[in-house]
Amino acid sequence: MTLANVASAMAPNFAVLVSSRVLVGVAIGGFWAIASGLAVRLVSTENVPRATAIIFGGVGAANVFGVPLGTLTGELTGWRIAFASMSALALIVLIALLAVLPSLAASQAIRPRLLTEQFRNPGVRIGIIATVLIVFGHFAAYTFVSPALQKLSGIDERFVGPLLFGFGMAGVIGNFVAGAALARRVHRSVLIIAVSLGVAMPLFLLLGRTTVGGAILLIVLGLAYGGVSVGLQTWMIKAAPQAVEAASSLWVAVFNLSIGLGALAGGVIVDTLTLQGVLWLGGACALAAALAVWSTRTNEDLR
Repeated sequence: MTLANVASAMAPNFAVLVSSRVLVGVAIGGFWAIASGLAVRLVSTENVPRATAIIFGGVGAANVFGVPLGTLTGELTGWRIAFASMSALALIVLIALLAVLPSLAASQAIRPRLLTEQFRNPGVRIGIIATVLIVFGHFAAYTFVSPALQKLSGIDERFVGPLLFGFGMAGVIGNFVAGAALARRVHRSVLIIAVSLGVAMPLFLLLGRTTVGGAILLIVLGLAYGGVSVGLQTWMIKAAPQAVEAASSLWVAVFNLSIGLGALAGGVIVDTLTLQGVLWLGGACALAAALAVWSTRTNEDLR
């Protein structure tokens, strides 16, 4: 991240800039794959869900504050200074990790065979299916949340930004609420998250036709989606306690792939059908995920 952002700040042309951003994406993906399963190595078993919530609290805070702060920095000082600032922050994080984080050797080497073996685990399979469905459906709808708020709820464009900030803050709250709930019951917590998303998205078409209704349902969606990352990551840890790194790497890859595919599918639906279609798709996917999660209700490892 440090080197990639230095390259962005000093990029002499667009090709170098794009290449440096690809490197940032690779770094973030690698960081997420490691960080998402790190709690199980740092704290006792009963504290893993809360520790995981703290880790993903950083993701939520970044979603809320990252873009506004980056945009503001770019407007005040220029985009090169914005990238240079990110490089400096990444360097500070690197120093902090070296100073604070204990040495944690991998429990086993992560090879392609180990990744494919995870699909033999029923809990991992359901976790992957739920991740694909929830993330795919959410981003198919969320990619077009701004036009939905304007066209369906009649919200003025000036208020979309503050509402999205509210969505992000609700997500941070939802992350920590889910972390506390997961410490008690993993299966029930993930099921509630999936059902909440499955109901809230289609409900937007009925109750989100007013300014107030649209704003309230957006916050509800933020609360529900805020628990997705910590909920599904905790599920994967519980499902594969002897292969946390492998299961987490697989989960992160599927999560990010689902973001891209969901946004792509949402664009196709909006272009060829209607804006309402992405909300129906998101709700249907979340409910299908809830059904998959419900099917594991007798699995004692995921209680």
